[in-house]
Amino acid sequence: MLNRILSHDLPKSRWLAIALVIILIALAVAPFAFPGSKALSVAAKMLVFVLLVASYDLLLGYTGIVSFAHTMFFGIGAYGVAIASTRLGEGFGAVLAGLGIALVISLVLSLVIGLFSLRVKAIFYAMITLAVAAAFQTLASQLSDLTGGEDGLTFKNPGVLSPSFELFEEPILGVMVDGKLFSYYLLFVVVLVLFLALLRIVNSPFGRVLQAIRENDFRAEAIGYRTVVYRTLSNVMAALFATVAGALLALWLRYTGPDTTLSFEIMLDILLIVVIGGMGTMYGAVVGAVLFVLAQNYLQDLLKIGETALANVPVLSSLVSPDRWLLWLGVLFVLSVYHFPTGIVGKLRARALQRAAA
Repeated sequence: MLNRILSHDLPKSRWLAIALVIILIALAVAPFAFPGSKALSVAAKMLVFVLLVASYDLLLGYTGIVSFAHTMFFGIGAYGVAIASTRLGEGFGAVLAGLGIALVISLVLSLVIGLFSLRVKAIFYAMITLAVAAAFQTLASQLSDLTGGEDGLTFKNPGVLSPSFELFEEPILGVMVDGKLFSYYLLFVVVLVLFLALLRIVNSPFGRVLQAIRENDFRAEAIGYRTVVYRTLSNVMAALFATVAGALLALWLRYTGPDTTLSFEIMLDILLIVVIGGMGTMYGAVVGAVLFVLAQNYLQDLLKIGETALANVPVLSSLVSPDRWLLWLGVLFVLSVYHFPTGIVGKLRARALQRAAA
């Protein structure tokens, strides 16, 4: 049964399986096990980034396409929900209308980009997507009447997802059953279902063709596959999943703006997570997103503890200052690439294969 749910793509490593089970359980019980608004926000961001990075891995890891326009589709989903909610009023009808329009826009844009750009060489395609993403970010910042400009848009969620909504007057297991809790579990269920759908896609005959194109597109073309069509479909699918991820983030934050969805820093974060987790492994998106978001949010707290412990050591205390957290994040990334050149998931699976062969 589990094998069918995972589309016959089992972790193939005991340690990886344990890590995935721990992550699944931790995210499932996060509102009850990790009280506090920050911990819940970190868990919600993990869920969004799992879906966002997994959709990008469909492009980069499985098809071999380097695109810098992924955050554009992420932003389209967020802005679609935000604009519809501000214009049509709060309610699931507005959310669904905004998401539907965003999906159509992403479908058209990704199809046009795919058909007109995927015939060029990889580096030129990457530059084209970078230019399109930059143009879209500028457009979102300048159309202030529609998008709120640099300030973004703040909107109200449907009543049941609003923080002011409370199902019960008394907390259950120490947690209030309110709109924030419903919002979190909406994210959890949608991300879980769509992640399993992505697993199914990459392990289907369609996914095998994408991997063949990644390994040798000339050979794939020679045996009869229309590589441009498959690459375009991969581009469209990745864009649609990213659009849903953006909509989920907007629902969680009840706000969207250029910095939250369209920033190039987010694109760099996606690339880092894919490399850390392991390209061409959907499970790498899960492991990489969890580790990266944890480091991004709690590394400063750890450095603050280290700075206090080393207060009497002049040089070391300044090195572990919380203000230098980006430096240490970069060091951790370099170390992870050095010790896990194929990503954490790739390394764990390779070790499992070596042990099985021995």
